Amino acid sequence: MPELKEITDALSTHCPDILRWCGAIATKLRQFNVAIDGKSSGSSNTDALTLADLTVQELAVAAMRDRSTVLQSCRIEAEEENGDLAAFATESDYVISLDPIDGTKYYRDRTGDQWCVMLHLRTRDTVHYSLVFVPEDGEHGTWVEAVGDQILVGPDNPRMPARQALDALTPVDLQSWGGSEKFYLIGFQDRDVERAQNVTDLGLDGVAPDAMPGSIYPLLASGEFAGSLIHSPNIYDFPVALHLARILGGDSVWVHNGEPVNFDELWMDDRADMLRLPGVVATSPNREYLARLCELAKDWPKERYLD
Repeated sequence: MPELKEITDALSTHCPDILRWCGAIATKLRQFNVAIDGKSSGSSNTDALTLADLTVQELAVAAMRDRSTVLQSCRIEAEEENGDLAAFATESDYVISLDPIDGTKYYRDRTGDQWCVMLHLRTRDTVHYSLVFVPEDGEHGTWVEAVGDQILVGPDNPRMPARQALDALTPVDLQSWGGSEKFYLIGFQDRDVERAQNVTDLGLDGVAPDAMPGSIYPLLASGEFAGSLIHSPNIYDFPVALHLARILGGDSVWVHNGEPVNFDELWMDDRADMLRLPGVVATSPNREYLARLCELAKDWPKERYLD
């Protein structure tokens, strides 16, 4: 089994190109009606599925397979079920998790630019590498990359190879991050707006999904958002926020007990066909805000579906 640094080096070398290609294809496909039936959780944010999700995943999985045998030593957990997943390990301490299109509802309905393509590498206790590309944020798209103690966030430059474009960005100053009181809330089914108001009443600023100005990942990395409060977050996109918060000195915790999140306690949401963490999870670089959110939400229902 390769060492962790070999894996993160392979991801940082090869995956910027891959996600840029995936973003370009998804942007082109967005011009057409690519919606298909799929999931049935009852949440429009969760159930949106398009041919672009399947196309992007097919490309991303094949490209990782072909670019690096090191990556093949990892297990893959992907939000969809297609692609040559059999080329990767069936058992490994290292998991590459892929969300081919995060924010599929906005993507499908053409109602916003906050959709993105993303992946991360994790073990049972934490995340070690994250890469997000938001193709329609800004003139040429926006990057977020996190590895070690460094976070990069900023615009793409398509006149440079993707890795070089990332390397040209100035790392986030971990000491000066912050100032925002905005928190993204999602996963509370038909109560997202109500729960966002609960956070606002706490003296922070709760933002429900339909009020989000963009993808949470660049907003969190840049300090424009202070974090998130999510019911039963899925393990394909949420861990990137956990990763950013921990690099910035904060954490992701279960609100019912304040304990740091790990990836042992997962459950399969058959309605949405995805793996999730149980209960309500608060994420922020600001530990004071985490304590306040835990006090607010500690008695909220742990079950995602109450019917």
